[in-house]
Amino acid sequence: MKTITVWQPWATLIALQLKLLETRGWATKHRGPLAIHAAQKIDREACEREPIKSALAKYGYTVDNLPTGSIVAIANLSECYQIERPTPEQIDGGPIWLKASAGGSKGWAGKFPDEYYFGDYSAGRFAWELTNVQQLKEPIPAKGQQGLWNWNHRHRLPAIGE
Repeated sequence: MKTITVWQPWATLIALQLKLLETRGWATKHRGPLAIHAAQKIDREACEREPIKSALAKYGYTVDNLPTGSIVAIANLSECYQIERPTPEQIDGGPIWLKASAGGSKGWAGKFPDEYYFGDYSAGRFAWELTNVQQLKEPIPAKGQQGLWNWNHRHRLPAIGE
């Protein structure tokens, strides 16, 4: 199964279905099932920033109990958008357009609930749209890798949408 390693707290935000766009500096042509691997790395500073801290706390997570080095969720990677900013110098707020690889786009301005704070929406980056996210009942230990990688699992995973 194709897999992406994501630092914490972002892997858990994805697993909790609070982060539905994973922002990256590179695009992918992959569409379909995707395992979410929580890296060993935890951005401790990010865990203490709002709204991340409150979002995690609502589900009983803190910087000290986030799962690491394990598969925490599976999802469907449905689209990879290129991020466009009409005013690239704007760092906080302002309009963001997501240009689909197959054409068309969608966008938002200002605050798009908390999703805006859960990624890096700089112009030229990419937003991977994750749908049908399923948090695993128990994280499955796995060694992560950079880029998109294949995870050979021996566990029964819920079907996407199950």
